[in-house]
Amino acid sequence: MAEETAPQDPTPAAPPKAAPAAAAAAPAPVEDAGPKEVKIKVRKPKQRSCDEKDAKGKLCAGHLKRWYDYPKDVEAKIGKDAEIYRCEFCKTLYKPDPKQLPHSYTLRY
Repeated sequence: MAEETAPQDPTPAAPPKAAPAAAAAAPAPVEDAGPKEVKIKVRKPKQRSCDEKDAKGKLCAGHLKRWYDYPKDVEAKIGKDAEIYRCEFCKTLYKPDPKQLPHSYTLRY
């Protein structure tokens, strides 16, 4: 029995093109847009997930988690020892609902 082989191309494969050395060595320019503005919202009654929408209109729906150790620049905006929540995905900050009791020290006996 004779084995069948696929016909081979008689032309040799071209070597891969090398990028110019100057273009490969130069890193991409980094644009410094400055500090990103932190968005601070007020939670709705019994709200547990983020209601922020992105540029396409898609809902974030990330879980709001209590944030204890926030940086000094955020502390200057919201106050010292404030009860603050942050979305786990988009990092939007939420102040507590003023109609609800604060969750700080609610389980004291």
